[in-house]
Amino acid sequence: MVNLKIVHARFLASLVKGRGLGRTTIEKTKVTPLFRLRRRQRPNSVLGFSFDLFDLPGGILKMMQYGLVCLLLAAMAWGQAANSTSAPAQQPGASPAANPTENKDADASKTPPDAPVITINGLCDNAPADKAADPNCKTVITRAEFEKILDTVQPNMPPRVRRQFATRYSMALVMAQKAHDLGLDQGPKFEDRMKLMRLQVLSQSFSQAQQEKAGQVSDKDIEDYYHNHSADYAEATLLRITVPRAQQLPASKVKLSAAAEAKRRKDSEEVMKSEADKLRTRAVAGEDFSKLQEEASQLAGTKTKPPTTKMGEVRRNGIPPAHASVMDLKTGEVSTVISDPSGYYIYKAVAKEVEPLDKVKEEIRAALRTQHMQEQMQAVQQSATPTLDESYFGPETPVQHGMPLPPPAGSSSAKPSSSGPK
Repeated sequence: MVNLKIVHARFLASLVKGRGLGRTTIEKTKVTPLFRLRRRQRPNSVLGFSFDLFDLPGGILKMMQYGLVCLLLAAMAWGQAANSTSAPAQQPGASPAANPTENKDADASKTPPDAPVITINGLCDNAPADKAADPNCKTVITRAEFEKILDTVQPNMPPRVRRQFATRYSMALVMAQKAHDLGLDQGPKFEDRMKLMRLQVLSQSFSQAQQEKAGQVSDKDIEDYYHNHSADYAEATLLRITVPRAQQLPASKVKLSAAAEAKRRKDSEEVMKSEADKLRTRAVAGEDFSKLQEEASQLAGTKTKPPTTKMGEVRRNGIPPAHASVMDLKTGEVSTVISDPSGYYIYKAVAKEVEPLDKVKEEIRAALRTQHMQEQMQAVQQSATPTLDESYFGPETPVQHGMPLPPPAGSSSAKPSSSGPK
């Protein structure tokens, strides 16, 4: 008979060692009926590859000590799902104080640390044949023990999610006992899975430690970067005239040869190029950009509404690289005609300023954090390089990337963030 106290204690110890489990692991963890979430299910994974953790009838848990880490991963996903889900709309006239969940949360704080909060009757070491007849056959988990798990899984877990987690954790202990009774915690296959699970936990813990280290960005680091890259945080309020590269010509009433059609197209391009030069001269003279834009669209024969000339406040990395020179314009100055495959462009700088440090401080902190993390992981990758036998694995194929990372904190569609540390 497995010692339930040892199993529970080892699980608590594994939580402390596995604090590094992060979002990546959650997204790769399969949710079985035992650990059902309100999100799309994903397969269990070890080092990014999936396997069936519950492959016996009834979904019997096949892991004991480190196996309960799967419960940890599921609960972390619950917590994140709960935090990302908007609260239901409050009915008119309802009082916030009437929320029963908040009342339960307040009551929970009054429970003594050594008070039992989970009691599993019928689960004990050396259980008798008739467990129901033995009132002492039970497993008790105190508030302190349970909250030690919660602190590692999801700090400040909502009461509703906390209750779900307690129910599933209790059932996992019961299933672990049943798995032991069936001998599922014995044999080379189980040991191999334990090794792989431990490897994943350690790699995720290391990744989390690296993230915490990368996040150690001092105010001096931020100030130094800001002063060395002040041009990255210069904003210009710009006007822009967009001139199509060629006219939208109506279909010819007679069939033209290929050479005649090419000449017709070239002539229309020459007309628009000449018009762009004329519009630039008029812009320098102070004519209204909106009026000039309307004339350019009419000459081009476009049937859609002319594009707006007001670009608002933009940074250097918020415009095409070939147009970046407009950021060097002085206030009131008009650019030369800028040509690219999509057309001709004329800019005017209405106002210019450099965003203050206080406004971009968190943006720089996030950029430096990302840079530090990339540098650290590159150092790890360069410290040891695997060599694969192509006769066994075959030639390398392009990697299929998953969901893209979110933009760095502080980015904005209206004001593109700095390109980050160089």
